Amino acid sequence: MGRSGAHKADEKTGVRMSERGPSAAPSHGPQPSPVAPATVPLTAARRTGLLVTFILGGLTALPPLSMDMYLPALPEVTTALGSPAATVQLTLTSCLAGMALGQLVIGPMSDKWGRRRPLLTGMAVYVLATAVCALAPSAGLLIGFRLLQGLAGAAAIVIARAVVRDLYDGVEMARFFSTLMLISGTAPIIAPLIGGQVLRFADWRGVFVVLTAVGLALTLVVWRGLGETLPPERRQTGGVGAALRTMRGLLADRVFAGYTLAGGFAFAVLFSYISASPFVVQEIYGASPQAFSLLFGLNSVGLIVVGQVNGKLLVGRVSLDKVLAVGIAVLTTASVALLLMSTGVFGETGLVPVAAALFVLMSAMGLVLPNTNAQALMRTPHAAGSASALLGTSSFLVGAVASPLVGIAGEHTAVPMALVQLSCSLLAAGCFLALCRPWRDREPMAVPGAPAAP
Repeated sequence: MGRSGAHKADEKTGVRMSERGPSAAPSHGPQPSPVAPATVPLTAARRTGLLVTFILGGLTALPPLSMDMYLPALPEVTTALGSPAATVQLTLTSCLAGMALGQLVIGPMSDKWGRRRPLLTGMAVYVLATAVCALAPSAGLLIGFRLLQGLAGAAAIVIARAVVRDLYDGVEMARFFSTLMLISGTAPIIAPLIGGQVLRFADWRGVFVVLTAVGLALTLVVWRGLGETLPPERRQTGGVGAALRTMRGLLADRVFAGYTLAGGFAFAVLFSYISASPFVVQEIYGASPQAFSLLFGLNSVGLIVVGQVNGKLLVGRVSLDKVLAVGIAVLTTASVALLLMSTGVFGETGLVPVAAALFVLMSAMGLVLPNTNAQALMRTPHAAGSASALLGTSSFLVGAVASPLVGIAGEHTAVPMALVQLSCSLLAAGCFLALCRPWRDREPMAVPGAPAAP
């Protein structure tokens, strides 16, 4: 987005220049805006842009924190509530289902009413639901309020993506998604560690007390530091029927559907890794829990580092489609290697080559996930909330379907995991090539009656 375009957007949205992120600030000095004084130092603008970056990163990190911080407490919950392990597992399933379905509701709401009101409402409900989870006397109530926690927490991730679309366009948006990955990608690494440390000083209810405090702090920071990014003239009108028509129109766009499905299937590869890797690494290859934690952390670091290479070095120099194609190709190659090793084609393999293939597979996500999000949202400036909802819901649903398949043959073979990963990688490649057709020039999405793109 050029300087004049960014300044025009500031006039329309009332968002301070300093709130548009580091890349939106012009290199030769600040611009006057209708909110901020005309002589804001550039350093102050950068600090405010960094604050907004951390706010959006914190919002995208909230769902994995809600899921993964709770994992070490599962055995204790089973004992404390006197419920079977299968019932307690539903507290994870209900939260995941809530996050998937909540995005479908909250995304269109943010297109109609703006970003701040649905986000603050969702965060407030999240805090209340999490606090009630800490007091739940039975597994049934815990499952119900975990569902509500997921429904409300969906506001964080779906609106964070929509805000990025409001503030950025083109390669700047891809760069910003890579920056968010640096923040949100650390959540799955540190969440189980935080949960384990909490359990040293409190019981399982203490995990929800900490999540309540995190949600409350994030709500206050959003209230003070994140302005409205969607002006009234760019908002959608109509009720549920209009929202459904908007989503149907988005899915009818071949290119948007291609990027959405490619990202969803790539996310399923990630989900299958998360579901199966504890059993593959520990049960099949005999690694200790400490060794598994180290490998899990290293793989997450690989994803974050490659995401930063994508945002800082590749975006703007290489087309997003070329980078995405390389990422999907590497993802597929790593899946093939894992399948060959798990089926014994190379003879008996140890943990090191399997861990190396998993590291490559996870690192490739840093090229795939931010670029599928950016390319899909570039098509939808008129309905970023609905588009973000479809992106998030498809990822969660496809991942939720893929995850149980990795254990279909038991805990003592890695073949199902590798098959699921290869199948999803090939489906991602097929959707990208058949629907996105990156070698062709594309017309903008036709949206009758939609407001003009900023």
